[in-house]
Amino acid sequence: MIVTQSSAMLSLIRLAERAARSSAPVLLTGESGTGKELFAQLVHQASPRNGQPLAAVNCAALPENLVESELFGHERGAFSGAVAARKGRFEVAGDGTLFLDEITELPLPAQAKLLRVLESKRYERVGSSQSREHDVRIVSASNRDLCQAIADGTFRLDLLHRINVIEIKVPPLRERPSDIPLLAMHFLEQFRSESDLPITGFQSAAMRALSDYSWPGNVRELRNVVHRACVL
Repeated sequence: MIVTQSSAMLSLIRLAERAARSSAPVLLTGESGTGKELFAQLVHQASPRNGQPLAAVNCAALPENLVESELFGHERGAFSGAVAARKGRFEVAGDGTLFLDEITELPLPAQAKLLRVLESKRYERVGSSQSREHDVRIVSASNRDLCQAIADGTFRLDLLHRINVIEIKVPPLRERPSDIPLLAMHFLEQFRSESDLPITGFQSAAMRALSDYSWPGNVRELRNVVHRACVL
């Protein structure tokens, strides 16, 4: 659920819901902690594919030697340690949605393979020559400057063109200050049960302090601050 009263965010929610009705790839951009994953969930839930799986992969967390296995799966014995066949995220997603978080962190060889799969809609498990078809809806996300990544040679321009049919740029929390009190109360409701104290809200000075802060960590940082306040 996206908690907001910001007109900019409400406009982006409407855009995401309109985009969801198609199968067009969606690219989510914005700083870390702004809520890009929530928009990915919204695109999936508002789409005709909502009865199918939503598979997510954090590309930044994948070891370089296991990227292809994670995305496309592998057969038993395909490499050392592959003691059983395993489905990749494309196969897990089926006819649903695949969320590629931090896609700019994929190494260049994996980007080339991903581009080929997105263009052909076919892939092979590692260690297999059997080609498999997919009809996955791709939603990608990045907190990096994509133009700079292309200029630096760390991200492929042709892959950007493939994944960026509809871009949703999620604004940082400092650009939507009206959401700070709303989100603070939302998180307070989540966490106050962990405290033995009858916490019902924020003192006015505390709320002013929250509202005046720039929140470099965005919504994620605000959530942690409220959680810590409730616990202590």
